Amino acid sequence: MKQKIFIVAALLVGIALAVVITTRGDGDLLQVNQVGADPLAYNGTITVTGIMAGVSTSDPSIFGIYDIRELQCTTANCKKLYVPVRYRGGMPKVGDEVRVTGSFSKDVQGVVFTAEKVKVVRNHQVGG
Repeated sequence: MKQKIFIVAALLVGIALAVVITTRGDGDLLQVNQVGADPLAYNGTITVTGIMAGVSTSDPSIFGIYDIRELQCTTANCKKLYVPVRYRGGMPKVGDEVRVTGSFSKDVQGVVFTAEKVKVVRNHQVGG
C-alpha cells in the first residue's frame, strides 16, 4: 500500500514539474498596451505578445502588432496601439497571435522592437 502511494506521489510530482518546465516564462509575458506607452522603459531582452497587424510598406522586415484585448473591439473607432517589430526571419500572417522576444531600440524611423525570436501561438481570423 505504501509503495503504491509513493508511486502515485512521484508521478504527480513528475507531472507538476513537466507542466512548470513547459510553461516556464509565461508569467513574464508583456502585452502591447503595457510596453507601447513607454517602450524605452523596458531594458534588455523581453517577450511581448500581440496580434500581427501587417507588414510595413517601406521596410518588409518590419511588421506591426497590437494588443490581444483589441480583438474584442469590432467597431471602426478602436484606437489600437501598434508596436513595430523588426524581424529578419519568416513573417507571421495577419491575425497570428505571436510572442516576440527581443529588445527595444531607437532607429531612424523611431522606436522599434528588434525580435530575435518570433513564435506563432495561433491564428485569429481577423478582417474579411
